[in-house]
Amino acid sequence: MAMTEAAKDSDRDDTRELTVPADEEYASSTNDSVQQFAYSDSRKIGVTGAVFLILNKMIGTGIFSTPSAIFASTGSVGISIILWIVGGILTFCGLSVFLEFGLAIPLSGGEKNYLERVYRHPRYLASCVLAAQMILLGFSSGNSLAFGRYVLTASGSTEGDGWTARGIAIACITFAVTLHSTLPKWGLRLVNILGIFKVVILVFIVFSGFAAISGRLLVPPPGNFHDAFAIGETENYGGQGAYGYATALLQIIYSYKGWENANYVLGELKNPRKTLSIAAPIAIGGVTILYVLANVAYFAAIDKDDLARSEVLVAGLFFRNVFGDSAAARALPAFVALSNLGNVLAVSFAHSRLNQEFGKEALLPYGKFWASIKPFNAPAASLFLHWLITVIVLVAPPAGPAYNFLVNLYTYPGAWINAFVTGGLIYLHYKNSENWTSPWHTYLPISVLYLLANVFLAVVPFVPPNGDWNAQGYPYFVFPVVGVGVLILGGVYWACWSKLWPAIGGYKIEAHRIVEEDGKEVVRYKKIKTR
Repeated sequence: MAMTEAAKDSDRDDTRELTVPADEEYASSTNDSVQQFAYSDSRKIGVTGAVFLILNKMIGTGIFSTPSAIFASTGSVGISIILWIVGGILTFCGLSVFLEFGLAIPLSGGEKNYLERVYRHPRYLASCVLAAQMILLGFSSGNSLAFGRYVLTASGSTEGDGWTARGIAIACITFAVTLHSTLPKWGLRLVNILGIFKVVILVFIVFSGFAAISGRLLVPPPGNFHDAFAIGETENYGGQGAYGYATALLQIIYSYKGWENANYVLGELKNPRKTLSIAAPIAIGGVTILYVLANVAYFAAIDKDDLARSEVLVAGLFFRNVFGDSAAARALPAFVALSNLGNVLAVSFAHSRLNQEFGKEALLPYGKFWASIKPFNAPAASLFLHWLITVIVLVAPPAGPAYNFLVNLYTYPGAWINAFVTGGLIYLHYKNSENWTSPWHTYLPISVLYLLANVFLAVVPFVPPNGDWNAQGYPYFVFPVVGVGVLILGGVYWACWSKLWPAIGGYKIEAHRIVEEDGKEVVRYKKIKTR
């Protein structure tokens, strides 16, 4: 079981902010196992790097692929665009909540730190639930699969979500994990380069959309902006009711997801409070504008039925309608594939750090192994864990359309986590005994709006759609049931980890974390007898 120095004195302290010296008993104990975590200034991330770290996770597969499923769910051009704007507003609300927590607790780990600060009883239950979600469902499968699909499209293949695409996807995640594990500096440099590249691609799509609006198309104009807010219903789109709007918003949240990326690696930012407060708003504001304009471009060039049927290849269809089927036009999807690679690099970088935090706290079996940064001063073991889950999720579903299912499964549990984080912040504001302070303040209406939006996203997917219950190729309730099941599994794991295993084994492992004055973090693992 994990424990911190501060936890001994008061349950109400923020157990993540540790500045006390090491206890001599721990230093001399023969049962101690010590790890140190320190990064040189050259490895730390500044404002520019943080902006691109966020951009690379936000701009990935989503904006090039999800507009198809979003329109198919709503059946309305105007409503689809409005939902993208709503997604941007909700993202800024979430940013405000995470800024308040992140600037008060400037350590790596994101939601883990925030849940631990609020939900302290039973101790580490919230962390175990989050660990189940982040480890089992925090995969890069959807982005890797989209990379495979776009590579095949660029090569002229029309193959769908088959084993060829999944094989390319496995190669993609393997490359990302290997690079971050062995050449961490070059991993971040490639993240920055691809961040610039994918912004250029989105701007190119936006301006191509302006050309399409003016009539420069190689297909008949689709006329999608005539009576844009009409709700249509055909065999390809519309007619899903409240369930359709919830899944559409989940897909949009997925496309915006990544705005919290810098919170996961705060311990590796230069001057984390200043860097986060500057980088996050810049990245999110720019992405929101580009996303809305990119959707206008898609609707200006693609017929409704074609858009609804295009699945993951929306951007590929857009390029074909605007530029034709020339070799140069077929090369454009390769640029989207590189954008997807940048997203996989950013996600694997951030999620491995969160996995590492779980290891530091001894929340995972063999915590020292998962927390290790040997031999290249990078969390190779945690990166391997991310790779393993991603590959399992890629090969587990049967051949056939899998992208939308992976997107919903990845995004859905986050609605529950975000709801509890936001509810916890509201509690801290109005419980004076918590003594909560932060350089940033989130006003109550913003917190309430974000809380209600996440409650909506958590509950409504259980409501049956108006049409076919298996319209996506799987029962509508699969991803919410699996998502909630994984969260419950986290609670079961906590009971085993904190109660059952110590009772059977007769000991528990405590992780004592000390942050020294020079910023170096020292973690001492100690075996404690329980009987």
